[in-house]
Amino acid sequence: MFMTVRQLYRSSCLQLTRVTALLVVLCSVTTTPMRGQSAGTPAEDVQNRSWLAGDHHIHSRYSVGWDRSQDPPAPIIAGDAIYPTPMNAVMGNFFGLDWMVTTDHGGPHHSKVNLEMAYPELVQSRMVVPDIIQFYGMEFDTPGADHSSFIIPHSHHESDMLYEIEHRYSRRDAHPADSTRDTEAKMLETLNFVKSLPLLPVHIAHHPSRSASDVGEYGDTEPSELRDWNDTAPEVSVGMEGAPGHQAAAINRDGSIDAAGRRGGYGNHPTMGGFDQMTARLGGFWDSMLGEGRRWWITSTSDAHVNWREGGSDFWPGEYSKTYVYAEKTYDDILEGIRSGRVFVTTGDLVSEVYVTAEAAGEEASIGGALQLAGSADVTVTVRVRDPDGENHHGENPVVRRVDLILGEVTGPVADRSQDTNPSTRVAMRFTSGEWTRDGEYLTMSHTVEDVHHNGYIRIRGTNTDQIEPENDPPGEDPWTDLWFYSNPIFIEMQ
Repeated sequence: MFMTVRQLYRSSCLQLTRVTALLVVLCSVTTTPMRGQSAGTPAEDVQNRSWLAGDHHIHSRYSVGWDRSQDPPAPIIAGDAIYPTPMNAVMGNFFGLDWMVTTDHGGPHHSKVNLEMAYPELVQSRMVVPDIIQFYGMEFDTPGADHSSFIIPHSHHESDMLYEIEHRYSRRDAHPADSTRDTEAKMLETLNFVKSLPLLPVHIAHHPSRSASDVGEYGDTEPSELRDWNDTAPEVSVGMEGAPGHQAAAINRDGSIDAAGRRGGYGNHPTMGGFDQMTARLGGFWDSMLGEGRRWWITSTSDAHVNWREGGSDFWPGEYSKTYVYAEKTYDDILEGIRSGRVFVTTGDLVSEVYVTAEAAGEEASIGGALQLAGSADVTVTVRVRDPDGENHHGENPVVRRVDLILGEVTGPVADRSQDTNPSTRVAMRFTSGEWTRDGEYLTMSHTVEDVHHNGYIRIRGTNTDQIEPENDPPGEDPWTDLWFYSNPIFIEMQ
């Protein structure tokens, strides 16, 4: 089915003749439910919210190359990523996404490429693939750090908003190059500008440890920088990619395994179970952020440029990684769901729904929320996950083998802003099939944490492997054999 991907794109094309006589040939795909797609939702579906799968890091053909024989350099369309935005949307729809973000990155005057080329194509894509919520965004050439994404609120002014951010602040947009735009101070200036806008974007750090040389030896993006971003604009800069894209880097175009390929393109220190070390290390950087009480969330993306079947290192949007947001299927509620941490992430469609509830003294909270306690209490944590009985997009039916309940203490701001550990973090319970009950595709498990008398947080992860902790991913690892899911936390706050 996937040997001629572009034929799949073209096979069910719609022709739109606009009054300007512009002929746009685009596609739509009708699919049958696959693993992770459900006809209904359980009782937790309130206010018309459900778990909606998405991807906020997707490149189109307007992630360009550059002809530097000209001055200024001229964009080479499809010079980096190769697909039209509607094709990404068609494939995202095929692979089960409900929402997505187009995030092209830059170079000299790329802000004009986004405004004059990428945005009009996104508008067309919304018309011909209406089943997917399609946000406008960009992969920001972050001043003083690695890449990050801005997800722009849907409005009549979204294209102008993105243009202003990229044109003023992207470290690569100026021509001639301006070294003063590649500093931490410029990034904080960016966030101060963005948080003053009438509609607030969401900002998420990309592949934060891809340039790390070892465990805790960070490169372009340092823990202190992420703290600075979150301090400056806590309602805008809200998290990082827990699992980076480029997960198909070890798959050859014929489906065989490249023994030298590294998941995520992490050429120095590898990913761990497909996740960045800042997320995967128990008691590591993510836990240190949560231990300060920060609302710092994780996501999972494709970083799609070129599909592995055509010689690239990427899966299609939704083919392997999904970020699920508990939201109504509207632009506003999805964006606020990301901002508020109503999110879990998964690879390989290991699970498609995750419900976590913390309850004590008649109060309760769920993913992204906070349980308020007036005094010491026993806290009962109930977890329910959907392990779909069907094939994923590799033709396999992965099985959840274990679910971990992770606890950590919240002790407030750290003195050392480079800190990347939280010694209080621990696995309170490892659930296996003997500790949960099954009702069809749903697994339910519960654990009571006794005498909770301090601020803290609860988060969940699970896997189809036997690894006690996610291990370093060796070169040539088949990503379909090593699947994990992670929930964002619930905080416990003593009043």
